[in-house]
Amino acid sequence: MKIRKILLATVILLLLPLSLRIWAGDFGQSNSLFTDIKAQKIGDILTVLIYEYSNATSQVESKSQKDNKASTSGGPGIGSFDFIPLFKAEGSSKSSFNGKGENLRSQTLRAKMSVTVVGRKENGDLIIQGSRTVVVSKEKETMSLTGVIRPKDITAGNTIDSYLIADAQISYTGRGPNNNSSRPGPVMRFINWLF
Repeated sequence: MKIRKILLATVILLLLPLSLRIWAGDFGQSNSLFTDIKAQKIGDILTVLIYEYSNATSQVESKSQKDNKASTSGGPGIGSFDFIPLFKAEGSSKSSFNGKGENLRSQTLRAKMSVTVVGRKENGDLIIQGSRTVVVSKEKETMSLTGVIRPKDITAGNTIDSYLIADAQISYTGRGPNNNSSRPGPVMRFINWLF
C-alpha cells in the first residue's frame, strides 16, 4: 500500500511541470519551466526601451587686425621755384575684424515600443524590426526601428535598451495640420534653397 502511494506521488510530481505548462498555454514556447521567456527565434517579440540623448556644441572665434601707415613730407621749393612748396602727404589705415559664432543642439527621444525578430545571423545575433503609428486628432506620428541585438543583452523581462542595439536606425516622423503649419511655405523653401 505504501509503495503504491509513493509511486503515485512520484508520477504526480513528474507530470506537474508538464501540466502547469499546458495549463499556462505556453507549451512548446520555452525550453524550461524555470527559464525566462525571451525572444530567441524569428517571429518572437521583444520590447525596446528607447533613451536617446544627443548634445552637440561648436564654437568658432576669429580675430584679425591690420595697421598701415604712410607719410611723406617736403620743404620749400628749390631754386627759382622756391615759391612753390614741395608736396607733403600723410596717410594711415586701420582695419580689424572680430567674429564669433556658436551652435548648440540638443535632442532627446524617450519611448517604449515592441519589435519583431525578423532574422538570425550565423553568430546567433538577432535582427529586429518594428514600427509604431499613433493618430491623435488627425496628427499621425510614426516611429520605426531596425537593428541587430545580442540575445544575452535581453533582460529577464524580455526588454532591451536602445543603446545596446547595433546598426540602430530610429526614425520619428509626424504628419498632420500642426506639423504642416510649422513648415515654411513653398516660396520660402525656394528662397532658402537659393541662399
